[in-house]
Amino acid sequence: MSFAYHIPVLLQPCIDGLNIRPDGTYVDLTFGGGGHSRAILEKLGPEGKLIVFDQDEDAWENRIDDERVEFVRHNFRYLYRFLKYLDAIPVDGILADLGVSSHHFDEADRGFSFRFEGDLDMRMSRQNPLTAATILNTYSEEQLTELFRLYGEVPSARRLVNEIVRFRAGKPFETTSELKEVASKFAPRKDAARFLSQVFQGLRIQVNGEMDVLKEMLTSTLDVLKPGGRLVIISYHSLEDRLVKNFFRTGDVAKSEVETNLYGHADVPLKTITRKVVVPSDSEIEQNPRARSAKLRIAEKN
Repeated sequence: MSFAYHIPVLLQPCIDGLNIRPDGTYVDLTFGGGGHSRAILEKLGPEGKLIVFDQDEDAWENRIDDERVEFVRHNFRYLYRFLKYLDAIPVDGILADLGVSSHHFDEADRGFSFRFEGDLDMRMSRQNPLTAATILNTYSEEQLTELFRLYGEVPSARRLVNEIVRFRAGKPFETTSELKEVASKFAPRKDAARFLSQVFQGLRIQVNGEMDVLKEMLTSTLDVLKPGGRLVIISYHSLEDRLVKNFFRTGDVAKSEVETNLYGHADVPLKTITRKVVVPSDSEIEQNPRARSAKLRIAEKN
């Protein structure tokens, strides 16, 4: 099995967590290079079905030639709509690896990484009209400060934004190196790479509306999973993980505490399977350093 496009993170725990039935119907919401999908197919029999989602045009090139696979070339926020269209509701399991693929980070012209010179793009789908450059050049100081604080968790967001505004007054942002040059002025010497990653992360999340998309997807899983069906989610930063944790615990991304009825009973739609969050082993991180921040949570529909 080749993983040149993207090494699947926490592969075996994900497959185990899905508790795959050979004749079941499963959904991989983040197809990417197809690593997780191929492992799911190995567990499925001839009657099994796998529906995969990916909005990125490049992922289509990795599609699997198998009659059991249906490829949906759209954002996974439309999970319910397309499963209904495909007459696939209810399903036995859903997997989502929320990370940006290695392919995205390594393709300079996509603009996801500060390591390469490229256009400030950061779009998961090229159909999206909003780019990172547009945000940097048109958002107000308040909007920029909020997105870097909230989505990038950048400690010196206000100072960074002041410098961004000063730069764009002379010329519009166009390339990753321009943003890197501006942001590097505020990066701590010992951890500059982490700081730059936070800056780029904040922009990427805003470009792709990742938090709103995640909320919509999580909520819709309750409408498409059958009782006993599994929901397997890998997140990579605290904002994502908090939403997933809340949802698994309460069935509501905005609530962290379970509400009980008059008799003290909690009516929750999911049962958490992973008491402790699952993280990659040292050997996996050594093989794939980009897995180091991954957190896996698994739940089952009641």
